[in-house]
Amino acid sequence: MFRTALRNVLAHKARLLMTVLAVMLGVAFVSGTLVFTDSLSQAYQNGSAKGYSHVDVAVRPVHQQSKGDRLGKETELTRALLDDSARVPGAASAIGVVQGFTAIADKNGKLISENFPSRGGNYWGGKDPRYPLKSGTAPRGEDQVLIDSETARRAGYKVGDTIRISVDGPVLTPTVTGIFTTDDGHVAAGGSLALFDTATAQKLFDKPGTYDEIAVKAKAGVSQAELKAQLDRALPRDRVETVTGKRLAEQEARTIEASMSGMKRGLLVFAGISLFVGTFIIANTFTMLVAQRTRELALLRAVGASRRQITRSVLIEAFVVGAVAAVTGLIAGIGIAEVLKSLVKALGAVIPEGPVVIAPGTVLSALAVGVLVTMLAAWLPGRRAARIPPVAAMSSVHAKATTKSLVLRNTVGALFSAAGATAILAATTMDTNTAQTVMALGAVLLITGVFVLTPLLSRPLIAAAAPALRAFGVAGKLARQNAVRNPRRTAATAAALMIGLTLITGMTVTALSLQRGIDKMASSALRADYVVFMANGNFLSPEVEKKLRTVEDVTATSPLRNSPSRIEGQTEYLTGVDGAAFGKLTNLKVKDGSFTIGGTRVVVDEKTAKWYGWKAGSRFTVTYEDGKKQKLTVAGLYEGNEMIRGIMLDNATLSPHQSDPTDMQVLVKTADGPSDATKDRLVKALGSNPGIKIQDKKGLSQEIGQMFSLMLNMLYGLLAMAVIVAVLGVINTLAMSVFERAQEIGMLRAIGLDRRGIKRMVRLESLVISLFGGVLGVGLGVFFGWAAGELLSTKLETYELILPWERLAVFLLLAATVGVLAALWPARRAARMNMLQAIKAE
Repeated sequence: MFRTALRNVLAHKARLLMTVLAVMLGVAFVSGTLVFTDSLSQAYQNGSAKGYSHVDVAVRPVHQQSKGDRLGKETELTRALLDDSARVPGAASAIGVVQGFTAIADKNGKLISENFPSRGGNYWGGKDPRYPLKSGTAPRGEDQVLIDSETARRAGYKVGDTIRISVDGPVLTPTVTGIFTTDDGHVAAGGSLALFDTATAQKLFDKPGTYDEIAVKAKAGVSQAELKAQLDRALPRDRVETVTGKRLAEQEARTIEASMSGMKRGLLVFAGISLFVGTFIIANTFTMLVAQRTRELALLRAVGASRRQITRSVLIEAFVVGAVAAVTGLIAGIGIAEVLKSLVKALGAVIPEGPVVIAPGTVLSALAVGVLVTMLAAWLPGRRAARIPPVAAMSSVHAKATTKSLVLRNTVGALFSAAGATAILAATTMDTNTAQTVMALGAVLLITGVFVLTPLLSRPLIAAAAPALRAFGVAGKLARQNAVRNPRRTAATAAALMIGLTLITGMTVTALSLQRGIDKMASSALRADYVVFMANGNFLSPEVEKKLRTVEDVTATSPLRNSPSRIEGQTEYLTGVDGAAFGKLTNLKVKDGSFTIGGTRVVVDEKTAKWYGWKAGSRFTVTYEDGKKQKLTVAGLYEGNEMIRGIMLDNATLSPHQSDPTDMQVLVKTADGPSDATKDRLVKALGSNPGIKIQDKKGLSQEIGQMFSLMLNMLYGLLAMAVIVAVLGVINTLAMSVFERAQEIGMLRAIGLDRRGIKRMVRLESLVISLFGGVLGVGLGVFFGWAAGELLSTKLETYELILPWERLAVFLLLAATVGVLAALWPARRAARMNMLQAIKAE
């Protein structure tokens, strides 16, 4: 039986090619994902390990916990702690580390590292071992700075150039006195690093006389553990903590691995979808192969082969096919990893150089996935073939499914579909966290149920195309009959395309509806013409709002300022605004009381008020960050949203209690509304600052929407793999169908149907099957998009369901195109058959 199975594989090489390709693509995607993420993770980890080579032990401040009305705060690392660290017996040196945000502009005034960390720090003394100078000298004073070599290369800067930088708003124009090299992983990923002398860095980052961290280097022969023990004895444990350089590198490695895991899971999901789609093709292929060899298998049974041996021979074929596909898929996956790396670089990311990592787990996963998926898909056809009695097989009475089996299939499909739809509808009324699991389970059940029901659904849906097919005469009539002749095969072929289009449609509907909700939220919540904020989300200097207020045509401005506080034993963040101007800059719906902000009168969003049991007129005590207490009165309740919510009070009340008032953003209203000329005036007023963004309402929603558009485009690209696999499935089915119907096609040719008619018949059959899968996929996708929207609407009240009819039409056109392209080779093969040989075929 083993030799028989191998001969069958070699005898049907052409028929099994599509199956090998389908499995290979899925395996290639899985192994490519693992190789890509493992290689990327290893490259970042190697870089981060080098970055900690100059730190044996790091001394860090301890964050004290909030207790009662007392706010917790972070302890300060002073010069005295630095000196104490340097004096321990095992310490060779100690460096005070200062860090903060620093935006660097290129020669065109644009932010160099817009999508990556833009950081600043301090250069220690005349020679900092952390940052070897490539050229130039150490910086001294506010008008001198060092920049990393990668940033210098990207922007074309050299020693002696004047550059534009920003820390929290005001523009600085220091001279580049030197260029340094670094193993910093953030720089390797595309970020930038600017270094000032220590006193300047402390001043710019508002840390006078203090440090963010103390990096201690051990003497020769002293281990990191010994140095840590010495520092623990010498330093106050209630004010600082110590961490070895080895542990810092391990923590960084875990962080990198965790950040990679999200990407890995996402890519593996789409690889799984491709394999899931490929499973239908494999099952289809083996079902048809077994059907074509029914008499051969019956003869084997007649001469003594057992049912188990028949099933085993089919599984051996599947094992050989799966093994070949797994090995070629693994090799192709390494190539896909390199393509993914090039694609990420083309999108603007800077990936550190590193070796290609092919972990043992990747090899085992590729082999397991390829072989197991193929054998599982082939098991049912093999088992079904083994159960056919030899006499029945020889007379082909097994060909049609029994009424009992069809009733059972339709009943199971209806139950699964009903259970899935019920779960999804129930999830739309649940809490978000619980609903996600229930909705995912419902989606799996519904897709499975519809797949089981596709043979039943194929007849009425394909029959609906009959009027259009009549226009093609006999070829159209024959195409319709062929499409419904074997409903199970048609269903399995259409299901592969259905799944891909379901996902594409569902995500498109959800993303576009979410974008519309964001647009509505921005337009309904804001009256301001512009929102001003730091490019990286850091805080703005109060000087920014003062400068904006002086610009011509600006009629109102209000900074939004955050400050922690304690209310009823809970930590609550207060938002400081310009009480007199804030009402002119927002359009928030008042639900109770009045929108009056000033003195001790505040406004609160409904959800926060409900949490504390407040209403208009309620009074409560707040403990500010400086420890002082004050009674505040709730003047009104408003309907909050994702952009504006929380407790709002006047900055005149809040700012005196802040040690370092900074703004999250500034709202700006102008006399003539947003325009290019007005925006230019605002940009110039802020010194053409590279670190500051000025967005109108449309630009703000577009910026948020860009994230969805980018994600959607990536998903389209990933799902294209599933569509390619579906195309292979259609080709496979049609090719085998043509082989099965050789005699019939020969008879049609003999009675007068020309080659063009044969081609048209096969193409129309493919078109009908593909459109059947497309209609099911788009319908399910719209339903899933609606259900996901119902869930999102609980978080985003302005969410509005959008049905993008143009895109839905494009998806159906895509399905039709798949059908036409997939039929090219089978149609040509059918038309070129010799009619006499075809008529004699068994």
